[in-house]
Amino acid sequence: MSDIHIRKTGQAGRITFTRPKALNAMSYEMCMAIDAAMRGWAQDDTVKLVVIDAEGDKAFCAGGDIAELYDTGTKGDYSYGRTFWRDEYRLNALIFEYKKPVTSFMQGFTMGGGVGIGCHGTHRVVNETSQIAMPEVGIGLVPDVGGSLMLALAPDHLGEYLGMTAARMGADDAILAGFADFFIPQEQWPALISALEETGSAKLVEDAALPAPQGKLRPALADITRHFAKDSLEDIQASLQAEGSDFAAATLKPLSRNSPLSMACTLEMLRRLRADGPAIRRALDLEYRFTFRAMDQSDFLEGIRAQIIDKDRNPKWQYAGQPVPAQAIEDMLAPLGADALTFEEELS
Repeated sequence: MSDIHIRKTGQAGRITFTRPKALNAMSYEMCMAIDAAMRGWAQDDTVKLVVIDAEGDKAFCAGGDIAELYDTGTKGDYSYGRTFWRDEYRLNALIFEYKKPVTSFMQGFTMGGGVGIGCHGTHRVVNETSQIAMPEVGIGLVPDVGGSLMLALAPDHLGEYLGMTAARMGADDAILAGFADFFIPQEQWPALISALEETGSAKLVEDAALPAPQGKLRPALADITRHFAKDSLEDIQASLQAEGSDFAAATLKPLSRNSPLSMACTLEMLRRLRADGPAIRRALDLEYRFTFRAMDQSDFLEGIRAQIIDKDRNPKWQYAGQPVPAQAIEDMLAPLGADALTFEEELS
């Protein structure tokens, strides 16, 4: 497959995204190729660890390739999207639960589906160009691919802020929020990856790590917590509107642009995950409840139209300018019964 290069090199299973002109966006076929390779390597004693990287300087993986999702969804075919999300989420769980070290090298944009591949491993490396984000609320979806778990585990109420504003994280921000582990300058990556392939020892990543330059989130954490600890989207917006600070003004902008239904459901998901005990399969199950219904009940197709297809940047959101009804949130996150997300047994 020309979009991804999967092979064994030395003692490493190697996965490289190879479509830099498309910001290494991940198709369904790429997703399934990674899944098959990692399941095979799990049983291969000659593979000591997995290393995931990407060609190009602009992106590790800027998200899932959503053109086909839009095309099928607008024709009333929801099965393609549901299958894509189901199998992608199973891969996310596989990476999170993998018994061998999984090292990812995430330069440039790592968003959406790229987070699901790069941010669930054991050794997650960022550099001076890294920009990690969960931008789903901007297209009428919710943070998924297991991203809701990391948001729920982020300190204080940073998860609500990141999930509802879609703010981008630099290296230090991503480490603070739990989306990355180690800062290593990009110029050191080729030699380090070669050493990983030769030795099969992920400890080399830990030994190469340096302190990351301070990002923007640590100084803002108190402001974030003060506002995003509120009970509802409307309460958060009211709290920000009552404060005349630069932070409040800057934060209100994305909250006015993004899908109200998506933001309200994101808030509810994080609260449920914390209350029930954050776990990867629980997070993915909750995400799938939303995405299973996304085509016909949420703002997803309208968000894609406005942001990607027509590019008018003027989506007509449900509940724009009004409170999101509690019942609408409940309906999107209700159990799916026979359609619920299932997982294969853990690999030995």
